[in-house]
Amino acid sequence: MKSTRDYKRIARGRLQGNWAPAVLASLIYIALAAICSGSGLIPRYWSVPPLSALSLGCGSTLLSVFLIYPLGVGFANAFRLLHERRDDRMVENMFELGFSGYWHKVAGMFLMALKVFLWTLLFVIPGLVMSFAYAMTPYILEEHPELDAWEASNRSREMMRGHKWQLFCLYLSFLGWFLLCILSLGIGFLWLSPFMQASEAAFYNDLKAERGEEAVTE
Repeated sequence: MKSTRDYKRIARGRLQGNWAPAVLASLIYIALAAICSGSGLIPRYWSVPPLSALSLGCGSTLLSVFLIYPLGVGFANAFRLLHERRDDRMVENMFELGFSGYWHKVAGMFLMALKVFLWTLLFVIPGLVMSFAYAMTPYILEEHPELDAWEASNRSREMMRGHKWQLFCLYLSFLGWFLLCILSLGIGFLWLSPFMQASEAAFYNDLKAERGEEAVTE
């Protein structure tokens, strides 16, 4: 496995000349996620009857499960294809990969979220640890459609055994950029999100190589 600095360097190399489609894909994904989560906040700020408020809250959850979950798979794998094949069709790939094998990906992402939630009920730390253990599930759902939802999350857990701390350090290295994005009123996330996702794709590539699966060299 490479160092955090190496993964970020590789990510910058893949994004060079491809920032425009990467930022556009991030803009669409973040906007849709905000709309889905924001619809559940309407009852807090508007005078909405209780039954209608409940309906809006349920609608927000359903939108997240049936739209954002599979789109998250597409978003992650769009950057995997950028890493592996230099495929810069980020928006097209995000939707195509997210909604092909739709129910398989919805089930896989829902099960992953449920597992993390159940671990969090034990305590926050186990939930955080297991969120890293299952972090490769979106890639596995796309690359291994023969695996069911349970098997996909378990494969991620196996791949991440001994590597959760490395992924945590990779994410932590973006903390300074995260704070700057907040100061930019969130606009900076349009560039930070693809940078992080491209770095994670490089990390996943190394995990595959470690297991003897086909991987991409620089």
